[in-house]
Amino acid sequence: MARFKNNLLMKGTSGQLNQQMVLKTYGNKTFLSKLPDMSKVEFNENQKAEQGLFSDAITYARSIINDPKRKAEFKATLEPGRRVYNAAISAYLKEHKSKKD
Repeated sequence: MARFKNNLLMKGTSGQLNQQMVLKTYGNKTFLSKLPDMSKVEFNENQKAEQGLFSDAITYARSIINDPKRKAEFKATLEPGRRVYNAAISAYLKEHKSKKD
């Protein structure tokens, strides 16, 4: 895995290149790695259920982000520096996982 430090061309870059490589950014560092091959992975029923729950959480978080009033109300409940999108996903998962158990 290649790592780029203080490279102006690669700063903040993420995504895949030609379906062969992936650029990931963690903090101030950008990494280049091989694209994972997920074609032979078979998910069991529990994994599929978790993926569905996470998909619902993403939809919920996007609905909050896209509504300025709800976003402001949600942000007022967060500690400084916490992102509304991530907090909304977390809140949704906590609420719905507790119902599941």
